[in-house]
Amino acid sequence: MRYTRLGRTGLQVSRLVLGTMNFGPDTPEETAHAIMDRALDLGINFFDTANIYGWRLGEGWTEQIIGRWLEKSGRRDDVVLATKVYEPMGEGPNTRGLSARHIRRQVEDSLRRLRTDHLDLYQAHHVDRNTPWEEFWQAMDVLVAQGKVLYVGSSNFAGWHIAQANEAAARRSSLGLVSEQSLYNLAERTAELEVLPAARDYGLGFIPWSPLYGGILGGILRKDGPGRSSGSDLTEKRLAAVRPRVVAYEEFCDGLGRHPADVALAWLLHQEGVTGPIIGPRTLDHLERAVGALDVRLGSSELDRLDEIFPGPGPAPEAYAW
Repeated sequence: MRYTRLGRTGLQVSRLVLGTMNFGPDTPEETAHAIMDRALDLGINFFDTANIYGWRLGEGWTEQIIGRWLEKSGRRDDVVLATKVYEPMGEGPNTRGLSARHIRRQVEDSLRRLRTDHLDLYQAHHVDRNTPWEEFWQAMDVLVAQGKVLYVGSSNFAGWHIAQANEAAARRSSLGLVSEQSLYNLAERTAELEVLPAARDYGLGFIPWSPLYGGILGGILRKDGPGRSSGSDLTEKRLAAVRPRVVAYEEFCDGLGRHPADVALAWLLHQEGVTGPIIGPRTLDHLERAVGALDVRLGSSELDRLDEIFPGPGPAPEAYAW
């Protein structure tokens, strides 16, 4: 395993991030526990979850699964533990968002479910346009002072949200956001316009989610034929839009002698500012296969060819202006 600092902090995290969104709905608890055991054995120390995962309103099902594993394994100190706040956790008007009240309630609930006394990284799951940054930072600063949260991150923020949040933090002499978790992969490179540059400029670690674009970059065409399931409607829609590119991509991967999923993950690891992509294994086999991406080295010619197959938008404003 290779490690890197999380943004401008001194915290060392693995170049692959264990995503846990499948734990519960798709992955039974026993298998989830085995995946976390094996992840640590492989050197993956960065575990990401969210209070909403499990999709049972207010229950935090996935956090509960992780909490029972943390208690049973006794390996809390080996894990950089990240969770999120924002999504609805109840029916009332104050059970969602980034208000000080909601943050205070949700951090206590997450700590209880995760059976720990602190979170290494607490992330805003989405921007809350109705909550002032000063209120957000007041709530987070209290949690940091109490030792319940060590670092604060964001997810699904626009570039200007990152700027707003960190300028507001600077006015309070707070550390500010140290990471941004965003949709980013070979086939969906919108983040390169402004989000990724903003993260680099403000010293945020950048954590791509959906690195395989819902399976589009995971060798999906190899599964074509009578035995292939149709997949989700979203996946089919995405594939229809980029099928010629995916054909070229899978041919390119065949030429390298590498699985498309490995190449997609490796490409992200070659991008400046990327801390590590989130892998979301449903099985132990998925986890074992993902680690193979760390052995893929892409030279300039390979990276250029990937840019030809999946061209990025380029930087803003040149991407859309003179």
